[in-house]
Amino acid sequence: MEVKEIQNKKEWEDFLLSCQDKTFLQSWNWGEFNKLMGNKIWRLGVYESDTGLTSVALVVKIQAKRGTFLVIQHGFSMSEILLNKSGSFPQGIKPYEQNREVLRKVRDKLKEIAREEGCSFIRVAPLLERSGENIKLFKDLGFREAPIHASAYEATWKLDLSLPEEELLKNMRKTTRYLIRQAQKNANIETFRRQNIDDVDIFYQIHQEVVKIQKFIPFSLEYLKNEFSAFLPDDRVSLFFGKYRGKIIAAAFVIFWSNIGFYHHAALLPKYHKIPIAYLLQWEAIKEAKKRGCKLYDFWGYVNPRENPKHPWAGPTFFKMGFGGRPYEYLKTQDFPLSKKYWLTYIFEKLRKTKRGL
Repeated sequence: MEVKEIQNKKEWEDFLLSCQDKTFLQSWNWGEFNKLMGNKIWRLGVYESDTGLTSVALVVKIQAKRGTFLVIQHGFSMSEILLNKSGSFPQGIKPYEQNREVLRKVRDKLKEIAREEGCSFIRVAPLLERSGENIKLFKDLGFREAPIHASAYEATWKLDLSLPEEELLKNMRKTTRYLIRQAQKNANIETFRRQNIDDVDIFYQIHQEVVKIQKFIPFSLEYLKNEFSAFLPDDRVSLFFGKYRGKIIAAAFVIFWSNIGFYHHAALLPKYHKIPIAYLLQWEAIKEAKKRGCKLYDFWGYVNPRENPKHPWAGPTFFKMGFGGRPYEYLKTQDFPLSKKYWLTYIFEKLRKTKRGL
């Protein structure tokens, strides 16, 4: 087993196409986005002599006030056959032993990079099932649960798009379906899709109005434009806008990658929250994903609203659940400390998490 950097976009993307659990945070385009943001990246591949490429991981160096570290968001991505617990594995391979060896090899490579780059820790947000076995997998190799998630969800809500549109509507919450139809009938409501970089400014302006009310830390205009620019050349991103009486009051920033649609950012002017335009906008994005041949629609982030009614994500999650689908929970973000500086970051992030009510 050998860990090497991958320079070929097609090899990277073709491999991820074969993976079951994945998000665009491991895509080639996301690597390009990080370059635009001034971050150093490594695209690592794990190769075996018998089976070739078996796992990939996009590694990003983050330099922040709280510390310098390496992060892998929603990795490691492994070929589906190695994660299929009910199937037969090549040459008697067991998934736990295989995953452990892949993780050990990548961890050792990351330790080398971290030393060269002056990093105090390594952070991984893995898309592995939240199970005792996988918790043990990371613990045995020296990882510990991070004080805060790695700017990537640890649980999400996904919708299977294999059903016809009529069935998707039928499986929605009754209220959600009703509000979509009401919005469709409303002559004052209009929706449209755009792929122009200048339209990101419109999205940002609406988003800023939401920030004033909800008082959270937003993504910068530079961040949003760089994200849009990274996915636009491959036709993998769209902005969906909703007008009410001629005024744009709602928007959604959606990424389409590797047969999945991702509802990554959204905004609705607060004073129009009683207008059901957000429901119609979401339905238009789902239909676009289906038209593009996507198999899943990822609503990007989930918290159980019944168990955590005061969580900032509770309301948005309830909205997402109305469209049908089910939750997916993954292993919590893991840290591998490399120096005493890590504990300063740990304390800082623990306090920030408490302050945000997360």
